[in-house]
Amino acid sequence: MRKLSFGMNVSLDGYVAAPGDDIGWSAPGDELFQWWSDRVGATGLALYGRKLWDTMNPHWPTADQQPGVTPAEAEFARRWREMPKVVFSSTISTVEGNARLVTGDAVAEITRLKAEDGGPIDIGGATLAAAAMRAGLIDEYILATAPVLVGGGTPFFTALDNWVNLTLVETRTFPDGVVLTRYETRR
Repeated sequence: MRKLSFGMNVSLDGYVAAPGDDIGWSAPGDELFQWWSDRVGATGLALYGRKLWDTMNPHWPTADQQPGVTPAEAEFARRWREMPKVVFSSTISTVEGNARLVTGDAVAEITRLKAEDGGPIDIGGATLAAAAMRAGLIDEYILATAPVLVGGGTPFFTALDNWVNLTLVETRTFPDGVVLTRYETRR
């Protein structure tokens, strides 16, 4: 069975986006950016909700061809393009690049994908991850907690019917004050 991880940049008060879907506070420093890039390089499959797809897809397919791109950004762009992706949406009709679209039951599809052979799966997008979280499908949570309070917006965690017990497996502090924590779900 493949491991499913949910990880995003998150404010200290628990949001992945401030009101108005503002993510300006979450731009990672160089070391955290490299950590996320290495993570993308090791991911066997990425699952995207529509909002996160709409944020990532306009930029990363050609980011390495833009003027002034850094070597780290070029590497991330290449890794992101090569990584297989599944986009879950009922409002768009096509996706481009190394991606396929799923318009049906997300939980059923994620369950099927986890049962397949292959590398680890990362899930991104708070709404999509919330469905997987409520279904008990997430094996690992990764929070890159920024030292900022945004006061509201899109929460990292959803309301749950039952507790989810976790085990801390890693902590790391980055120079810009971001604290990375990784937790595995105790089953």
